[in-house]
Amino acid sequence: MKNDKSAELLEGLRAGRKLSLRQQLLLIIHLSIPAIFAQISSIVMEYIDASMVGRLGADASASIGLVASSTWLLGGLTSAFNTGFSVQIAHRIVAGDDAGARRIMKQGLAAALLYSLVLLSIGAGISRTLPEWLGGESRICQDAFHYFLIYSLALPVMQMNLAAGAMLQSSGNMRLPSILHVLMCFLDMLFNMFLIFPGHSIRLAGLTLLIPGMGLGVLGAALGTALAQFVIMICMMYFLLARSPALHLRKGEKLRFHRKDLKRAVCISVPVAVEQFIMSGAQIMSTRIVAPLGMIAIAANSFSITAESLCYMPGYGIGSAATTLIGQSVGAGRHDLTKRLGWIATGFGMAVMAVSGAAMYLIAPWMIAVLSPDAAIRSLGAQVLRIEAFAEPMYAASIVASGVFRGAGDTLIPSCLNFCSMWLVRLPLAAFLAPRLGLCGVWIAMCIELCIRGVLFLLRLAFSKSWDKADKRHGTKQLT
Repeated sequence: MKNDKSAELLEGLRAGRKLSLRQQLLLIIHLSIPAIFAQISSIVMEYIDASMVGRLGADASASIGLVASSTWLLGGLTSAFNTGFSVQIAHRIVAGDDAGARRIMKQGLAAALLYSLVLLSIGAGISRTLPEWLGGESRICQDAFHYFLIYSLALPVMQMNLAAGAMLQSSGNMRLPSILHVLMCFLDMLFNMFLIFPGHSIRLAGLTLLIPGMGLGVLGAALGTALAQFVIMICMMYFLLARSPALHLRKGEKLRFHRKDLKRAVCISVPVAVEQFIMSGAQIMSTRIVAPLGMIAIAANSFSITAESLCYMPGYGIGSAATTLIGQSVGAGRHDLTKRLGWIATGFGMAVMAVSGAAMYLIAPWMIAVLSPDAAIRSLGAQVLRIEAFAEPMYAASIVASGVFRGAGDTLIPSCLNFCSMWLVRLPLAAFLAPRLGLCGVWIAMCIELCIRGVLFLLRLAFSKSWDKADKRHGTKQLT
């Protein structure tokens, strides 16, 4: 990291040197690219699972689609927990307090493990009744139960994987977590190949090759993802605890919990967790609205969300980079740059997702065709993707601006904005349009709501006078 461009520019920011507009944009781009690849890799894993399971038929696809919003909820809660510690680590490192950063890291890892065990207990406890509550037909509920149960049991692995990756990124190492996430995609594909399908033979260059397989179907998809997560978690923890220049463990530094550190982590993480609960809870309610439309609609809805993710994951990557950049700017006391960098990052994200949205509109049929051979699913999925394409730029505004606010420790107001847009706009409008326009009505409601949400976040960014005045040492003051 010492010789790359982003490290050089970050050092200039920390040292108080003046950065030109071009240098600020380059800094955002250099930090964003690894984060974008990391975000896209997670969606590629979903793509791999969906594509492989899609070959088993509409029922298998619908069983995963039925519980997808619930897995997003658990996944979002694991990610939200890490924010309170990773933001503090970024502030400490920039302030030159590496020992304080390591102290927070150890507390964060211990607390993350305990937290994930609580989520595991909740997920496993509701796994059998959840598919029926969501309105799934009896023939898909068993597979849905198995998929959600394995996902829940693997939550500690996911939690530690995400925690280690977020802490490495907070230390300025954006590249390594991205590389490991890409590797995780290949491992997921390899494990799925052997776990989902039964053994079969193929002919290659005149030779017959036997490909072993366990034929576990939907259960195999869940196990394959869990195994890939486990391997990468081991790698992440090794690089964090043994190889990170700032964060690797030192002799004599024992784990001790400090009330001030934990309180600050809670103040940052709780609003983010509430935001994830609000957003994913709304997705779960959307699933209940879609379920009565039939299995084709459930599968098409799930596949379309997975396909759309390829378009908005760059926004989350840029938002992740913005969190790191704004966090380090605040930690360095560079309040002359924080808001300007926030606007540059947000504008860059909107431009990138405008392009990805246009691409999605053009190749929507192909994006769904990769996931399912079913003609009805492909047709309906392509229709709703083209509806959603128009919302991508404003969706980017909300994603990246949220990352900007998070880097400054401002998490409460963005959570309130998300709550209002999802629960007061999207869900009522979707419930009204679904019986009249089917799945297209649900996605029209989503498109309208995302545009409204983007406007709200841009207004917050433009008119707030306090978000960039967070505490100069730690940047964790809650803003109003």
